[in-house]
Amino acid sequence: MILELCILFFLVALAYSAAGFGGGSSYLAILALWSVDFQLMKSTALLCNVAVVIGGVYHFYKSGHLPMKKAWQLSLISVPLAFAGSYLPLKQATFFLLLGIALTLAAVVMCYRLFFEREEEADPVRKGSGLVYGVIGGAIGLLSGMTGIGGGIYLSPVLRLGKYDTAKNIAGLSSFFILVNSIAGLLGQAAKHAIVFDMSFAGPLLIAVIAGGQIGARLSAKVLKPRWVAGATAVLILYAGVRMLVK
Repeated sequence: MILELCILFFLVALAYSAAGFGGGSSYLAILALWSVDFQLMKSTALLCNVAVVIGGVYHFYKSGHLPMKKAWQLSLISVPLAFAGSYLPLKQATFFLLLGIALTLAAVVMCYRLFFEREEEADPVRKGSGLVYGVIGGAIGLLSGMTGIGGGIYLSPVLRLGKYDTAKNIAGLSSFFILVNSIAGLLGQAAKHAIVFDMSFAGPLLIAVIAGGQIGARLSAKVLKPRWVAGATAVLILYAGVRMLVK
């Protein structure tokens, strides 16, 4: 089982990191389909998120595609809410209900990005309200903490629709957002002594996502074609999400 999971996690990290994402929604979907304990799922997905996006944040910052002022505006409210969401005592049934809804929404968002979002950056960047986007980021952070999803997959299309910045800068902002919220989520779990780390299980997965994330962060979209992977990933996430809701 662990070898199959390592291969899948490597491919997810490879595809997602090139777009500035951590892959938390896909990690959770895969672990859910493998019937992994829900606390171990949550901790492992957040750890893998951190392992993937920390390299992406460095890559985007070094290349000048991470405007730090906007990054902190988006994260100022989300970080404490991600901590609070992770600290909330959730029963297993409630967790899987929330996760099923979150994964289903994530699949819908991915389908929107795949079929309707333009790749061009011809439209000018708008001067939107930092407070409004901060509040949106806060809501996503709360969901992130409760479910173990980094939140970038929800934040990115909102920023793209609002023309908050260029596509490359939005990828950098999403990467930073995932990193700080995943760390906040882990701290929330640690604060209530609910963080679960099985080295024999999570260790190989972390190695797989670090390798995939480092390769993906250095590949351009023209080389990797992440949209090709997005379709298959959306189907996987949708299947896992609907399956949880039905159960």
